[in-house]
Amino acid sequence: MNSQKAWIICCFFNFLIACVFGLVMRLVYLFPLDFINYSFLLHAHSHAAMLGWVYMMIYVLIVCFFIPKEKRQNRIYNRLFWLTQFSVIGMMIAFPIQGYALFSIVFSTLHILLSYVFCRLVWKDTAKEKTPQQRLLRTSVLFMILSTFGVWCLGPAVSTLGKQSAFYQIAIQFFLHFQFNGWFILAILALFLKQFQNKIDEVNFRKFYLLIIISTLLTVSFPMRWFVENNILNYINVLGVLVQLLAFVYFYKMLQPQIHHFKNSLDKMTKTVYGLALFSLFLKVGIQLLTISPNLSEVSHQIRNFVIGFIHLTTLGIITGFLFGILLQNKMLSADSRVLKIGVKAFIIGYLATEILLFLQGALLYFGKAMLAGYYESIFVFSVLLVFGLILMMVSSNKFRICSSGA
Repeated sequence: MNSQKAWIICCFFNFLIACVFGLVMRLVYLFPLDFINYSFLLHAHSHAAMLGWVYMMIYVLIVCFFIPKEKRQNRIYNRLFWLTQFSVIGMMIAFPIQGYALFSIVFSTLHILLSYVFCRLVWKDTAKEKTPQQRLLRTSVLFMILSTFGVWCLGPAVSTLGKQSAFYQIAIQFFLHFQFNGWFILAILALFLKQFQNKIDEVNFRKFYLLIIISTLLTVSFPMRWFVENNILNYINVLGVLVQLLAFVYFYKMLQPQIHHFKNSLDKMTKTVYGLALFSLFLKVGIQLLTISPNLSEVSHQIRNFVIGFIHLTTLGIITGFLFGILLQNKMLSADSRVLKIGVKAFIIGYLATEILLFLQGALLYFGKAMLAGYYESIFVFSVLLVFGLILMMVSSNKFRICSSGA
């Protein structure tokens, strides 16, 4: 089996495991299982999704679209992929058993160190021309390195002030913010823009690029204010959210001349998936605008349904949506496969239904209303669709194709 095809199958395996962990967490609300530690399983779910699916799939696509063919065939990328997968498997086993403890910390640390190696390789091996996609990719890599500073602060935070301290909580939020909004989102957008074959409006890109960097740096103040009461952080977040809105106005203007031609080059399934990803992206921007209200800003942290809904909006809607779209567009997933089509549709229905349920239940809690009838049963059933959809995609893995693009 070609190594890149094996990489893709491996990424989907990680995603399936992450979704199974999530499904078991839903099951615990219906049938309490004493042998399962919910908190440990939550750590396993989040690490498998972030580092096993998102990170690894972005790894595959960066190598495919940005690394020149002669360098892509260097064995170091293959070895690094499987070493990183080893660290992911380690986390999948260690976290459900012990939570944050010796072995899970060892495997998490190994993943970070290997990610530094990947960053170095990407920086060295990517073509030197300063295309919009290239600049966005390199910036995403810098944000990934920046995010890990939060992880290195966790040890000192625990030893000096404890896990309940503001320092510890801010260190976690610093890592998550720059992982998602810096590394993941910008890398995904770099890969998406690569699909436009360098036909990008440079003037609007430069405005978007500058504004998205500023907004990413400013909006880290939003999770910080959950643990530090300071009005200045509110004002910084408001500025960051408004800058982000302006950034995506220029993002739309940048793509507008190409959108019609781009859409016509896609099959129906790929259009649907990209449409979902873009809708989720603009919905995220809209939700962040709502956090300008101090009341909603506070509630967004206190009501768990909103927190989970927003994380899933980013991970399943935006990031996974773009990943699926890029894979389908480049025939790395075959839209001709009936099984794969059913799998993608099942996944989309599961995603949309669980998001509606999460935000609807969150809204009911916000207005002091009762629980939605059959909420836990419904969200479990629709979560089954996510797992079912991924299983069908895995079944059709014989239709997966290797990357044929050059950087």
